[in-house]
Formats: sequence, structure tokens, C-alpha cells
Amino acid sequence: MVSATHRTSAAVDAAVGAGRDLGLTVTDATVLHDVFSVVVHLAPAPVVARIPTVLPHYEDLDSLGRRQRAELDVTRWLADQGTPVIPPSPLVPREPVRRDGFSMTFWQFVDEDRDREPDYVANSESVADLHAAMRGYPGRLSFLSAADPRFIAESLALLEKSPGLIGAAELDRARREWRFLEPLVRSRTAFEEAFPGVELQPVHGDSPPANIFSGTDGDLYADFELVTLGPVEWDLAALGPVHEAAYNRGARRNGTRLLNEDVLSFVNAVGMLRIIASLTLVPQLPELVEYLKPAVDQWQTMPFAGGMSG
Repeated sequence: MVSATHRTSAAVDAAVGAGRDLGLTVTDATVLHDVFSVVVHLAPAPVVARIPTVLPHYEDLDSLGRRQRAELDVTRWLADQGTPVIPPSPLVPREPVRRDGFSMTFWQFVDEDRDREPDYVANSESVADLHAAMRGYPGRLSFLSAADPRFIAESLALLEKSPGLIGAAELDRARREWRFLEPLVRSRTAFEEAFPGVELQPVHGDSPPANIFSGTDGDLYADFELVTLGPVEWDLAALGPVHEAAYNRGARRNGTRLLNEDVLSFVNAVGMLRIIASLTLVPQLPELVEYLKPAVDQWQTMPFAGGMSG
């Protein structure tokens, strides 16, 4: 297993080399974030490279590149419509770049207002504006790819060999929940039969209230790595009633539909299984345990499959 320090260093070196090959002046690369991806400002160029580094074992550069291309396409389109997003960098081709075993994307550098605390309630209301903007996106997106059913299925199998990460009874419950939920995640037809009349549309895919960037010139939607076709409820999964109510205020203001309680139960249940599945990433990112454990504990107090099976 490559150490986290070496992994970060290799990602930065790859980004600097790729940036220079693309004609950027890079003399002072600065790591801005380093969790699932290394995010590095290729200073003095006004360009940020994002290099995913903590990935499921089966993710290859081809599948990662497809996701990155969808993210670049959606954010470029949103920026062209005047939606406040962090856009792809205009200084390099807007496509994923491979180097040294990594696949990376390049984004416009934006100054961050570090004195502002995130307001997740206000952000949740703002997500209704994002959804209204995304409705018109003309590109093709896969149904609920953000749920990553392969990741859940394979992780539940892998966890059987890692008893230190989850107890046998908890793993048994997770597998039984997944047998119930999996058909609705994998099949658009099955979803639409279970939730008649619930419209699907392009959605952010990765908890957008937590992925709004506080720029010095205003808030910007960011990190569309899991952009997908799905119900709007997916973007509010696991946030709870206060944030759901805030979203509904925004939806009323936009004249778009309110959150559906049954679909919320579904996305909350699937979201919890994604958290269980993420335990398999702990060997790559040991600090994940402290973030995941409270959610796993909460999951054990919740109704089976979000109460959908009853």
C-alpha cells in the first residue's frame, strides 16, 4: 500500500508536469485539499488541478475519465448559462489529462473567503436554484450513477473479509437492505414503477449543500464529480428535516416540485449503504473511520431500508 504522503507527492508532481506540458507557468504548486482527491493550485497560473487518488479497487482511468468528462461538460454548460459555478480552466483543453497513472482535471482558480462559515441551511435552499438551472442540460447522463451500485455490491463482499471494520450482524443487515434497494438503483424502469410521477433530471450527485465554495466574490457551486440523472432528493440525502424544509422554500420560489417523502426515504437508505461501503476505503485513508463511525451508529438506529420495506 502506497503511503498517503507518497501518493500526494506523486499526484502533485503529475499535475505540475501536466500543467507545464500544457503551457502553464508553474513555480509554486500549493496543495489546497487532500482527502479523496489532491487539489493543487498550479501557481502562479490561475489554475487548480484536481487529481482523484482514493478510489475503489476496480476504478480504472477509462471509467474515471468518463466521469470527469461528464463533470467538465456539465460545469462548462452551466457556466455558459450564467450559473455561478467554478468553471473548467479556459487556459487548457477542457478534457481529462492522464499522467503517471493519474487522471486529472483543470479548473479556474478562485480566491476563497476563509472567514466565512458555511451556512448549510441557506446552501440547501440554494440547491433548488441549481436544480432549476440543471433541468435544461442537454447532455446524456446515466441514471443514478452517483449511487455507484458496483461499489456498494463489491464493498459488501469485501467487508466480509474485514471483520475489524464492521460487525457480522451489521454486515448481514446491510446486505439484506441492499438486496431490497439494489433493483431500484440499477434500473430506471424499476425506480419509476416504485415512484410513479417522480421526475428525473440532471442533479449534482454529491451533497451540493456541502460543496458550495465561498468565493470572495460570492458563492459558487463546485465538485460535480458524481453528476448524474436522478431525483432531486438525491442531493439532499442524509441532511435531515431542517435542510429539506430549506430546499422546499427554494423550490416554491422557483416553482419547481417539492421533495417527495418516499423518495427521501429511498435516497437516505441508499446513502447509508454507500457510507457502509466506504469502510473499504479506510486502508487507503485511515482518518475516514472517525467520519464514518457516527453515521454507521446512526444507521443502526434507523428503520430497515429506510422503512421502505414495510
